Amino acid sequence: MKERLQELQAEAIAKVEEAADLKALNDIRVAYLGKKGPITEVLRGMGKLSAEERPVIGALANEVREAIATKIEEKQTALEQAEVERKLSSESIDVTLPGRPVQTGNHHPLTAVVEEVEDLFLGMGYSIVEGPEVEQDYYNFEALNLPKGHPARDMQDSFYITDEILMRTHTSPVQARTMEKNAEKGPIRIICPGKVYRRDDDDATHSHQFTQIEGLVIDENISMSDLKGTLEAFAKKMFGEEREIRLRPSFFPFTEPSVEVDVSCFKCGGNGCNVCKKTGWIEILGAGMVHPNVLEMAGYDSKKYQGFAFGMGPERIAMLKYGVDDIRHFYTDDLRFLKQFKRA
Repeated sequence: MKERLQELQAEAIAKVEEAADLKALNDIRVAYLGKKGPITEVLRGMGKLSAEERPVIGALANEVREAIATKIEEKQTALEQAEVERKLSSESIDVTLPGRPVQTGNHHPLTAVVEEVEDLFLGMGYSIVEGPEVEQDYYNFEALNLPKGHPARDMQDSFYITDEILMRTHTSPVQARTMEKNAEKGPIRIICPGKVYRRDDDDATHSHQFTQIEGLVIDENISMSDLKGTLEAFAKKMFGEEREIRLRPSFFPFTEPSVEVDVSCFKCGGNGCNVCKKTGWIEILGAGMVHPNVLEMAGYDSKKYQGFAFGMGPERIAMLKYGVDDIRHFYTDDLRFLKQFKRA
């Protein structure tokens, strides 16, 4: 896999150097850096690697992407400059005419947050796994230790299509499916981004449709300290190296023990302000050790394997990261709002 990534880098850079125009260059960008490109295909196969190899390959993949992207930008600059020089030499230009403003697009803030989280966990050796948004009741609830009639189902008021089919209320079903499909019942390290749906009234902090990113690690000798270390690295990456986290006891049916995770306030540094409601801490996600029942239902030996899981909302992270006070801003397509997030 390492050799394949190095081959892709050399191959892409060679094609970039040969690109004769901007269209050809953009085709190369899509072919190699797009979500259906060969680098992504390599990363999807990381689940077959050993725990020691995954971080190495993840880091190398990020380096290869950056090297290709840098080369493309350099080539683009050169091609654009050459095009300007060609036009200057072949056309007469009235320099007194006013310029024409060009509207350029940029990443949606939620897309930017999701990609930032994905890049972080890919570098830590995780794989990205997706699943259906229209889900079976079994995977959405029962395989996660929520049998029919369980009172905790009321925590996630659902859109049912039939008695057994619904719009998924979280991305945890992807974890259940991944554990079930793992025929060797060996280690797993994945994150699962995607849309989820709940019967909720839309207001400044709630939406009937939103995004989740959930993570799952299954292996031998996994402990709460592994979970804390992972989430600490995540918090420092997203909110700054000075951030600290704390774990508070909570309840989720699919984890035991369960915790709510807070990050020290990045505005006041933990002294107390309007953002953290004078507490010095801001809640960012829920997590815990995978419940033995969930492991057993997926075919794992809970005496041999342990694991941890966590779930976060990109909207919540983006609101905190960028100081957005209303979740509805992310979905109204107001250009005045979206233009604030243009990348340099």
